[in-house]
Amino acid sequence: MRRSFFGAAALLGSAGAALAQSAEELPPGQPHPWQIDLQEAVSPIQSQIHWFSNYTLWFIVPITILVAALLVYVIVRFAEHRNPTPSRTSHNTVIEVIWTVAPVLVLVCLAIPSFQLLTAQYNPPREPEMTVKATGYQWYWEYEYQPAALPEPGAETPPNVSFGSYPLGEDDREASGKVDRVLYPHLLAVDQELVVPVDTEIRLLSTSADVIHSFAMPSMGVKVDSIPGRINEYFFNPQREGIFYGQCSELCGQSHYNMPIAIRVVSKEQFQQWYTAAGTDLAGANAQLNASIETARGGVAVAAR
Repeated sequence: MRRSFFGAAALLGSAGAALAQSAEELPPGQPHPWQIDLQEAVSPIQSQIHWFSNYTLWFIVPITILVAALLVYVIVRFAEHRNPTPSRTSHNTVIEVIWTVAPVLVLVCLAIPSFQLLTAQYNPPREPEMTVKATGYQWYWEYEYQPAALPEPGAETPPNVSFGSYPLGEDDREASGKVDRVLYPHLLAVDQELVVPVDTEIRLLSTSADVIHSFAMPSMGVKVDSIPGRINEYFFNPQREGIFYGQCSELCGQSHYNMPIAIRVVSKEQFQQWYTAAGTDLAGANAQLNASIETARGGVAVAAR
Protein backbone atom coordinates (compact mmCIF):
# COMPACT_ATOMS: atom_id res chain seq x y z
CA MET A 1 0.00 0.00 0.00
CA ARG A 2 2.78 2.39 1.00
CA ARG A 3 4.82 1.52 -2.08
CA SER A 4 1.76 2.10 -4.29
CA PHE A 5 1.20 5.51 -2.71
CA PHE A 6 4.76 6.65 -3.35
CA GLY A 7 4.60 5.25 -6.88
CA ALA A 8 1.45 7.22 -7.62
CA ALA A 9 2.99 10.36 -6.13
CA ALA A 10 6.09 9.95 -8.29
CA LEU A 11 3.92 9.44 -11.38
CA LEU A 12 1.92 12.57 -10.65
CA GLY A 13 5.12 14.51 -9.99
CA SER A 14 6.71 13.47 -13.27
CA ALA A 15 3.48 14.22 -15.15
CA GLY A 16 3.34 17.67 -13.55
CA ALA A 17 6.96 18.34 -14.45
CA ALA A 18 6.33 17.26 -18.04
CA LEU A 19 3.29 19.51 -18.28
CA ALA A 20 5.25 22.44 -16.84
CA GLN A 21 8.07 21.87 -19.29
CA SER A 22 5.69 21.64 -22.25
CA ALA A 23 3.90 24.81 -21.07
CA GLU A 24 7.23 26.66 -21.07
CA GLU A 25 7.82 25.61 -24.67
CA LEU A 26 4.39 26.85 -25.80
CA PRO A 27 4.10 30.51 -26.86
CA PRO A 28 2.33 32.88 -24.45
CA GLY A 29 -0.90 34.64 -25.25
CA GLN A 30 -3.02 31.58 -25.96
CA PRO A 31 -4.67 28.75 -23.97
CA HIS A 32 -2.56 25.68 -23.26
CA PRO A 33 -3.54 22.05 -22.52
CA TRP A 34 -4.22 21.44 -18.81
CA GLN A 35 -3.89 25.14 -18.03
CA ILE A 36 -5.47 26.00 -14.67
CA ASP A 37 -4.19 29.55 -14.17
CA LEU A 38 -4.71 32.83 -15.99
CA GLN A 39 -2.79 33.39 -19.19
CA GLU A 40 0.67 34.90 -18.83
CA ALA A 41 0.45 38.66 -18.38
CA VAL A 42 1.98 40.75 -21.17
CA SER A 43 0.61 44.14 -20.09
CA PRO A 44 0.73 46.12 -16.82
CA ILE A 45 -3.05 45.91 -16.38
CA GLN A 46 -3.06 42.12 -16.73
CA SER A 47 -0.22 41.92 -14.17
CA GLN A 48 -2.42 43.86 -11.75
CA ILE A 49 -5.33 41.51 -12.53
CA HIS A 50 -3.07 38.54 -11.71
CA TRP A 51 -2.10 40.16 -8.41
CA PHE A 52 -5.73 40.90 -7.50
CA SER A 53 -6.77 37.34 -8.39
CA ASN A 54 -4.10 35.89 -6.10
CA TYR A 55 -4.94 38.46 -3.43
CA THR A 56 -8.61 37.46 -3.32
CA LEU A 57 -7.62 33.81 -2.87
CA TRP A 58 -6.17 34.71 0.55
CA PHE A 59 -9.75 35.56 1.57
CA ILE A 60 -11.66 32.94 -0.42
CA VAL A 61 -9.69 29.91 0.77
CA PRO A 62 -9.86 30.62 4.56
CA ILE A 63 -13.53 31.58 4.34
CA THR A 64 -14.35 28.38 2.44
CA ILE A 65 -12.42 26.27 4.98
CA LEU A 66 -14.08 28.07 7.91
CA VAL A 67 -17.61 27.62 6.53
CA ALA A 68 -16.98 23.96 5.69
CA ALA A 69 -15.53 23.33 9.18
CA LEU A 70 -18.52 25.02 10.83
CA LEU A 71 -20.92 22.92 8.78
CA VAL A 72 -19.14 19.71 9.76
CA TYR A 73 -19.04 20.78 13.41
CA VAL A 74 -22.76 21.63 13.47
CA ILE A 75 -23.69 18.36 11.74
CA VAL A 76 -21.64 16.28 14.19
CA ARG A 77 -22.06 18.26 17.42
CA PHE A 78 -25.78 18.93 17.12
CA ALA A 79 -26.93 15.63 15.67
CA GLU A 80 -30.19 14.41 17.17
CA HIS A 81 -28.63 11.58 19.15
CA ARG A 82 -26.01 13.96 20.69
CA ASN A 83 -28.37 16.86 21.30
CA PRO A 84 -31.87 15.53 21.95
CA THR A 85 -33.00 18.80 23.53
CA PRO A 86 -32.03 21.66 21.21
CA SER A 87 -31.26 25.11 22.58
CA ARG A 88 -33.92 27.78 22.16
CA THR A 89 -31.39 30.64 22.11
CA SER A 90 -32.54 33.30 19.64
CA HIS A 91 -30.12 36.15 20.35
CA ASN A 92 -26.38 36.49 20.96
CA THR A 93 -24.89 39.98 20.74
CA VAL A 94 -21.26 38.88 20.40
CA ILE A 95 -21.95 36.46 17.54
CA GLU A 96 -24.14 38.99 15.74
CA VAL A 97 -21.44 41.68 15.98
CA ILE A 98 -18.81 39.25 14.68
CA TRP A 99 -20.81 38.05 11.69
CA THR A 100 -21.64 41.64 10.79
CA VAL A 101 -18.24 43.30 11.27
CA ALA A 102 -16.10 40.49 9.81
CA PRO A 103 -17.78 40.48 6.34
CA VAL A 104 -17.65 44.29 6.25
CA LEU A 105 -13.90 44.24 6.89
CA VAL A 106 -13.41 41.59 4.22
CA LEU A 107 -15.41 43.62 1.69
CA VAL A 108 -13.40 46.76 2.50
CA CYS A 109 -10.14 44.85 1.99
CA LEU A 110 -11.43 43.65 -1.39
CA ALA A 111 -13.07 46.91 -2.47
CA ILE A 112 -10.04 49.19 -2.12
CA PRO A 113 -7.68 47.31 -4.51
CA SER A 114 -10.65 46.47 -6.75
CA PHE A 115 -11.52 50.15 -7.25
CA GLN A 116 -7.85 50.99 -7.76
CA LEU A 117 -7.63 48.33 -10.50
CA LEU A 118 -10.85 49.52 -12.12
CA THR A 119 -9.53 53.09 -12.15
CA ALA A 120 -6.23 52.00 -13.67
CA GLN A 121 -8.03 50.14 -16.47
CA TYR A 122 -9.71 53.30 -17.75
CA ASN A 123 -7.06 55.89 -16.81
CA PRO A 124 -3.73 55.13 -18.51
CA PRO A 125 -0.54 56.49 -16.89
CA ARG A 126 0.16 58.64 -19.96
CA GLU A 127 -1.62 59.91 -23.04
CA PRO A 128 -2.22 57.19 -25.66
CA GLU A 129 0.32 57.20 -28.48
CA MET A 130 -1.98 55.56 -31.02
CA THR A 131 -5.64 54.69 -31.48
CA VAL A 132 -7.15 51.59 -33.07
CA LYS A 133 -10.84 51.20 -33.81
CA ALA A 134 -12.14 47.61 -33.74
CA THR A 135 -15.53 46.99 -35.35
CA GLY A 136 -17.23 43.64 -34.87
CA TYR A 137 -19.16 41.95 -37.66
CA GLN A 138 -20.81 38.55 -37.95
CA TRP A 139 -18.26 37.00 -37.87
CA TYR A 140 -14.98 38.85 -38.24
CA TRP A 141 -13.26 42.03 -37.04
CA GLU A 142 -12.34 45.16 -38.94
CA TYR A 143 -9.49 47.36 -37.70
CA GLU A 144 -8.87 51.00 -38.47
CA TYR A 145 -5.76 52.88 -37.34
CA GLN A 146 -6.32 56.45 -36.25
CA PRO A 147 -3.74 59.11 -35.31
CA ALA A 148 -3.58 59.88 -31.60
CA ALA A 149 -3.84 63.59 -32.44
CA LEU A 150 -4.57 65.76 -35.45
CA PRO A 151 -1.47 66.49 -37.55
CA GLU A 152 0.10 69.93 -37.33
CA PRO A 153 -0.65 72.34 -40.22
CA GLY A 154 1.67 71.52 -43.09
CA ALA A 155 2.72 68.19 -41.57
CA GLU A 156 2.46 64.96 -43.51
CA THR A 157 -0.92 63.25 -43.13
CA PRO A 158 -0.64 59.77 -41.55
CA PRO A 159 -1.52 56.90 -43.90
CA ASN A 160 -5.04 55.50 -43.82
CA VAL A 161 -4.73 51.87 -42.75
CA SER A 162 -7.77 49.64 -42.29
CA PHE A 163 -8.48 45.98 -43.04
CA GLY A 164 -10.67 43.03 -42.13
CA SER A 165 -9.37 40.20 -39.99
CA TYR A 166 -11.03 36.87 -40.85
CA PRO A 167 -10.69 33.45 -39.20
CA LEU A 168 -8.00 31.36 -40.88
CA GLY A 169 -9.54 28.39 -42.66
CA GLU A 170 -7.74 25.07 -42.53
CA ASP A 171 -7.55 25.03 -46.32
CA ASP A 172 -5.80 28.41 -46.32
CA ARG A 173 -2.90 27.50 -44.05
CA GLU A 174 -0.62 26.36 -46.85
CA ALA A 175 -1.16 29.43 -49.02
CA SER A 176 -0.76 31.86 -46.13
CA GLY A 177 2.32 30.11 -44.73
CA LYS A 178 0.65 29.55 -41.36
CA VAL A 179 1.07 25.80 -41.11
CA ASP A 180 2.59 25.88 -37.61
CA ARG A 181 -0.39 24.99 -35.38
CA VAL A 182 1.51 25.95 -32.24
CA LEU A 183 2.12 29.50 -33.40
CA TYR A 184 -1.17 29.67 -35.32
CA PRO A 185 -3.61 27.51 -33.32
CA HIS A 186 -6.85 26.07 -34.61
CA LEU A 187 -9.86 28.44 -34.33
CA LEU A 188 -7.61 31.26 -33.06
CA ALA A 189 -5.43 32.09 -36.07
CA VAL A 190 -6.54 34.80 -38.50
CA ASP A 191 -5.53 35.82 -42.00
CA GLN A 192 -4.40 39.29 -40.88
CA GLU A 193 -3.33 40.13 -37.33
CA LEU A 194 -3.74 43.53 -35.72
CA VAL A 195 -0.17 44.91 -35.70
CA VAL A 196 0.84 47.17 -32.78
CA PRO A 197 4.17 48.37 -31.38
CA VAL A 198 5.58 47.10 -28.10
CA ASP A 199 5.71 49.31 -24.98
CA THR A 200 3.14 51.73 -26.41
CA GLU A 201 0.02 53.13 -24.77
CA ILE A 202 -2.80 52.17 -27.15
CA ARG A 203 -6.37 53.41 -27.09
CA LEU A 204 -8.87 50.83 -28.30
CA LEU A 205 -12.22 52.03 -29.61
CA SER A 206 -14.70 49.19 -29.84
CA THR A 207 -18.03 49.14 -31.66
CA SER A 208 -20.19 46.82 -33.75
CA ALA A 209 -21.95 46.99 -37.10
CA ASP A 210 -24.65 44.39 -36.39
CA VAL A 211 -25.12 42.62 -33.03
CA ILE A 212 -23.38 42.92 -29.67
CA HIS A 213 -19.82 41.54 -29.68
CA SER A 214 -17.05 41.74 -27.09
CA PHE A 215 -13.37 42.35 -27.81
CA ALA A 216 -11.38 40.21 -25.36
CA MET A 217 -7.62 39.66 -25.15
CA PRO A 218 -6.92 37.77 -21.88
CA SER A 219 -3.11 38.09 -21.82
CA MET A 220 -3.39 41.89 -22.06
CA GLY A 221 -6.30 42.34 -19.66
CA VAL A 222 -8.61 43.61 -22.40
CA LYS A 223 -12.34 42.97 -22.42
CA VAL A 224 -14.65 45.61 -23.82
CA ASP A 225 -18.14 45.25 -25.28
CA SER A 226 -18.76 46.16 -28.92
CA ILE A 227 -22.27 47.61 -29.16
CA PRO A 228 -23.99 48.88 -32.34
CA GLY A 229 -24.29 52.66 -32.38
CA ARG A 230 -21.95 53.10 -29.43
CA ILE A 231 -18.17 53.40 -29.07
CA ASN A 232 -16.53 52.01 -25.93
CA GLU A 233 -12.98 52.96 -24.96
CA TYR A 234 -10.23 50.88 -23.39
CA PHE A 235 -6.45 51.04 -23.06
CA PHE A 236 -3.62 48.51 -23.15
CA ASN A 237 0.16 48.55 -23.29
CA PRO A 238 1.80 45.37 -24.64
CA GLN A 239 5.16 44.66 -23.01
CA ARG A 240 6.31 41.69 -25.08
CA GLU A 241 6.68 40.99 -28.78
CA GLY A 242 4.85 38.03 -30.33
CA ILE A 243 1.38 36.97 -31.44
CA PHE A 244 -1.35 36.95 -28.83
CA TYR A 245 -4.88 35.59 -29.16
CA GLY A 246 -8.34 36.36 -27.88
CA GLN A 247 -11.92 35.81 -28.98
CA CYS A 248 -15.28 37.51 -29.08
CA SER A 249 -16.68 36.81 -25.62
CA GLU A 250 -20.31 37.72 -26.29
CA LEU A 251 -22.74 35.25 -27.83
CA CYS A 252 -23.20 36.80 -31.27
CA GLY A 253 -24.81 34.13 -33.40
CA GLN A 254 -24.17 30.90 -35.23
CA SER A 255 -20.41 31.32 -35.76
CA HIS A 256 -19.60 33.01 -32.45
CA TYR A 257 -17.11 30.21 -31.74
CA ASN A 258 -15.09 31.20 -34.80
CA MET A 259 -14.53 34.92 -34.25
CA PRO A 260 -10.91 35.07 -33.08
CA ILE A 261 -8.75 38.09 -32.32
CA ALA A 262 -5.02 38.06 -33.02
CA ILE A 263 -2.60 40.86 -32.10
CA ARG A 264 0.95 40.84 -33.43
CA VAL A 265 3.25 42.95 -31.24
CA VAL A 266 6.45 44.14 -32.92
CA SER A 267 9.20 46.63 -32.16
CA LYS A 268 8.48 50.33 -32.66
CA GLU A 269 10.85 50.49 -35.63
CA GLN A 270 9.20 47.48 -37.30
CA PHE A 271 5.75 48.93 -36.70
CA GLN A 272 6.65 52.32 -38.15
CA GLN A 273 8.00 50.70 -41.32
CA TRP A 274 4.92 48.46 -41.59
CA TYR A 275 2.48 51.30 -40.93
CA THR A 276 4.06 53.58 -43.52
CA ALA A 277 3.97 50.88 -46.20
CA ALA A 278 0.54 49.47 -45.26
CA GLY A 279 -1.21 52.66 -46.30
CA THR A 280 -0.60 51.84 -49.98
CA ASP A 281 0.33 48.13 -50.04
CA LEU A 282 -0.86 46.01 -47.11
CA ALA A 283 0.40 42.71 -48.56
CA GLY A 284 3.81 44.20 -49.29
CA ALA A 285 3.97 45.72 -45.80
CA ASN A 286 3.22 42.31 -44.27
CA ALA A 287 5.93 40.66 -46.37
CA GLN A 288 8.43 43.34 -45.32
CA LEU A 289 7.42 43.00 -41.65
CA ASN A 290 7.82 39.23 -41.66
CA ALA A 291 11.19 39.47 -43.37
CA SER A 292 12.28 41.85 -40.62
CA ILE A 293 10.99 39.45 -37.92
CA GLU A 294 12.80 36.54 -39.57
CA THR A 295 16.05 38.52 -39.55
CA ALA A 296 15.59 39.49 -35.90
CA ARG A 297 14.91 35.88 -34.92
CA GLY A 298 17.90 34.57 -36.77
CA GLY A 299 16.01 33.04 -39.65
CA VAL A 300 13.17 31.41 -37.74
CA ALA A 301 10.30 31.03 -40.21
CA VAL A 302 7.13 32.98 -39.68
CA ALA A 303 4.05 33.37 -41.81
CA ALA A 304 4.20 35.15 -45.11
CA ARG A 305 1.28 37.36 -44.14
